[in-house]
Amino acid sequence: MGCLKNIVRAIIIVLAVVGFMSLGGKELVGSWVNNFFNPPQDEMLERAKKVGDFSKISDEFEIEKAAGVLGYNAVVAEHKATGQKLLVVDSNKKDILTVEDIKSDNVEQKLKKSIQKVKYQALSVDDLRVTKRGTISSYGKEVPYVKFEAKVKKLPIGDIAGMVSVAETKSGEPRLLISANEKSKYSQLISDEFFKKIK
Repeated sequence: MGCLKNIVRAIIIVLAVVGFMSLGGKELVGSWVNNFFNPPQDEMLERAKKVGDFSKISDEFEIEKAAGVLGYNAVVAEHKATGQKLLVVDSNKKDILTVEDIKSDNVEQKLKKSIQKVKYQALSVDDLRVTKRGTISSYGKEVPYVKFEAKVKKLPIGDIAGMVSVAETKSGEPRLLISANEKSKYSQLISDEFFKKIK
């Protein structure tokens, strides 16, 4: 008799699943999964508030990810026309780089040491060299930056160019600012435009 109950339960569950799927359940589950992994831009902006105010960035940019990983909160954005990536990291008081590091004469060594701290198995940076120094505006302040060029192994890109800076929020918390693209496509103007809108 117990076996018959189990067979009847299995048939009921199968019919319920088939009914759910035929009434649009597959699309509903699919949209839930898609919204979890690729939330709408307004939800992404809400998540990004942990790192800064991104509400004033131009429509030229799209926030791709805003998440916390391994004790860091990060926001990854992309310039739609060029594919240039822009990254803002809240290291939660675990300094990766400081303003003094960016200003120092041995900034290349400090950058290489920082890369070793956050090295990923899928990404390896070689031949990193600083090409220029300057200042940008971010979080309402002028902050120093360095432009760099490097070779990336284990990715099809090859040579990249970009910039690294450290800014402080109004409450004094450090934010690591990184922008990079293929060497021939990198634009400092795009970096300046994006980072100056973050408060």
